Amino acid sequence: MGVFMPCLQNILGIIYYIRFSWIVGMAGIGESLLLVVFCGSCTFLTTVSLSAIASNGAMKGGGPYYLIGRALGPEVGVSIGLCFFLGNAIAGAMYVLGAVETFLNAVPSAGIFRETITRVNGTDIAEPITSPSLHDLQIYGIVVSILLCFVVFGGVKMINRVAPAFLVPVLFSLLCIFVGIFSARHDRPAVGITGLSLESFKNNWGSSYQMTNNAGIPDPNGKIYWDFNALVGLFFPAVTGIMAGSNRSASLKDTQRSIPVGTLAATLTTTGLYLVSVLLFGAVSTRDKLLTDRLLSATVAWPLPAIVYVGIILSTLGAALQSLTGAPRLLAAIANDDILPVLNYFKVADGHEPHVATLFTAFICIGCVVIGNLDLVSPTSTMFYLVCYAGVNLSSFLLDLLDAPSWRPRWKFHHWGLSLVGALLCIVIMFLISWAFTIVSLALASLIYYYVSIKGKAGDWGDGFKSAYFQLALRSLRSLGANQVHPKNWYPIPLVFCRPWGKLPENVPCHPKLADFANCMKKKGRGMSIFVSIIDGDYHERAEDAKAACEQLSTYIEYKQCEGVAEIVVAPNMSEGFRGIVQTMGLGNLKPNIIVMRYPEIWRRENLTDIPATFVGIINDCIVANKAVVIVKGLDEWPNEYQRQYGTIDLYWIVRDGGLMLLLSQLLLTKDSFEGCKIQVFCIAEEDSDAEGLKADVKKFLYDLRMQAEVIVISMKSWEAQGEQQESVEAFSAAQQRVASYLEEMKEQARRDGTPLLADGKPVFVEEQQVEKFLYTTLKLNLMIQKYSRMAAVVLVSLPPPPSNHPASFYMEYMDLLVENVPRLLIVRGYHKDVVTLFT
Repeated sequence: MGVFMPCLQNILGIIYYIRFSWIVGMAGIGESLLLVVFCGSCTFLTTVSLSAIASNGAMKGGGPYYLIGRALGPEVGVSIGLCFFLGNAIAGAMYVLGAVETFLNAVPSAGIFRETITRVNGTDIAEPITSPSLHDLQIYGIVVSILLCFVVFGGVKMINRVAPAFLVPVLFSLLCIFVGIFSARHDRPAVGITGLSLESFKNNWGSSYQMTNNAGIPDPNGKIYWDFNALVGLFFPAVTGIMAGSNRSASLKDTQRSIPVGTLAATLTTTGLYLVSVLLFGAVSTRDKLLTDRLLSATVAWPLPAIVYVGIILSTLGAALQSLTGAPRLLAAIANDDILPVLNYFKVADGHEPHVATLFTAFICIGCVVIGNLDLVSPTSTMFYLVCYAGVNLSSFLLDLLDAPSWRPRWKFHHWGLSLVGALLCIVIMFLISWAFTIVSLALASLIYYYVSIKGKAGDWGDGFKSAYFQLALRSLRSLGANQVHPKNWYPIPLVFCRPWGKLPENVPCHPKLADFANCMKKKGRGMSIFVSIIDGDYHERAEDAKAACEQLSTYIEYKQCEGVAEIVVAPNMSEGFRGIVQTMGLGNLKPNIIVMRYPEIWRRENLTDIPATFVGIINDCIVANKAVVIVKGLDEWPNEYQRQYGTIDLYWIVRDGGLMLLLSQLLLTKDSFEGCKIQVFCIAEEDSDAEGLKADVKKFLYDLRMQAEVIVISMKSWEAQGEQQESVEAFSAAQQRVASYLEEMKEQARRDGTPLLADGKPVFVEEQQVEKFLYTTLKLNLMIQKYSRMAAVVLVSLPPPPSNHPASFYMEYMDLLVENVPRLLIVRGYHKDVVTLFT
């Protein structure tokens, strides 16, 4: 009752009564059978797809919208759902106009305004064909629409009681038509009615496509030419309506059984009726009678044509009632999902009738009735139906193809291939009907999709796309393998160390400029970053804190528009936490390949004595794990996307790093803030004679890499001869004194304990001359940076690896001396893999 009857009433409509015999005359019996099979196949395959999805679990209100939304996601679901709502509302107007037109044709005296007379030209039967006045259609249509809305306001139970009153006379009229066809020639002989005749069957087998006037009567001077494609557009509304039962899914006791059985039964019943009717209409009259008598079904009906008129009116009013019942419930279901705030007015509590949505549907229906043109309203409604059918087929196709563990439909007769054919048939039929209407309907669906994606609230419904993304990610990960990534396919995957030692408020999970810098390492935003923070403590005690911190960090990443994920690790201390991260984070070749962190400028000022050992430990862990390292000094001054930088990006290319420093400089140039800068590459030549050769080699190398940069070669002599600034000399002297003090303290401690020289709990061996050399070399590099890169927007320099036998505090002294008085510096260490290539 809840599915079969609504579907039967919606499918069996006005097209069958007033267009079907004419279609048989125009296309012939053979092509008419093909037409019915073609259109019926589309709805049959859609019904199979609908049955599979509807039987895969409990179903709430919204019918096809609910199914499509849960399969293809909220954006697609809402866009197709709103289109289907419009299709149902407009279809209600189509059925009302059909009922009114039939009534005025049957009772011309009921017309208030003067009727328009269309004279017949170019046919043997010279009978005037009357056409109701547009104003009569509008007035009667509005009155009928209002009366139907009052019935709809009574609720589904009221409609279920009224539905048989509409359906029984329809079925009786069909019986009268078939009885009349079998007895036509004997009881009531008429011009053009031959009775069931083999000769008529043969004569009407082939097609007779020709020009007609606006009333569909053959006319050599007519303006309309009919072919198979045009007849598809005319006939297809006769097979729509398969969603009428699922539209009322919230009112069904058992959706998993009722929707498949009821919809399929209605589809097969009506398709069988159409096929039989093609054979009978083709054998009962001449071609001229088929083409000129638009109401042949009434002409042959037994005992009176009036029975068919009543059947037409009641069938169309019943279909209109089902459309006006399903559409408001569909709109209310979309509103209840709370995806689009603009639809909040149509929300309905469980068990209540959607009165506001019904009023809105009635408003749309009456607006289309005022248009008064059935031929304009019909294809518009059909297009929206087809968009919905295509969505149902694509949903079933995706779910069946992915075959997720949750896909266990009770309806077993389905296959993704059938769903794909059904979706393609929908698209083909749309273009056969009208490419213009197809483009308009698809454009409207796209606009709604775009609007929902911008204004809509995020909803995770476990849709098929999520499953598709998951399987695609797994397949992509497997296809990448675990081998070394080719330089052409290399992407930076930075692991951003959020809070290693920066002083930040507790409610700020990551330094804002660190997130900006992570974006600078991506070309046009493509790539992934992993933002990591470490919480000290026991995992069992701080697991909830870690979850809350992860949510906070994820929200911050989304706010900063960084493509990446957040991870929080609980560990006894930072060193152990980082060591676990660098070993296990990521999968296959999607492991992070660059560690990004802030330089600990505050360690001496804040007297954080544990930082040197942690800092050196992190760098050593990266070296062992073969990860690149980028340390940002001067993070507070790093520009955001709106701060334009001018000057140069200077590279002090001292150690071979696989081209990472060069690649980073190119990535910086792709950002708005650095696009006005130029790159300078500084190289060191051992002798003056080597300078020109080295410069030429580097220029050729950069040319082959498609990189624009100025090459500057500095010889060792000029390196040694450069003057020392007073500030740098003071910093150098202070570093020497602190190193000497550290060394003296370690020696004193070793004498007291009777142990070898220890630092950070490990034995060390320090040569004072080597320490002096490290300090002096670092000083010279710092002086060179200050001399040549005073106006640089950013400087990149190679990261020296920590000497294995030196204390961590010594290494921090070397690094502090290197970054002294350089406001914005990237310290870069590559790994033993090339990230750039010369070859195409």
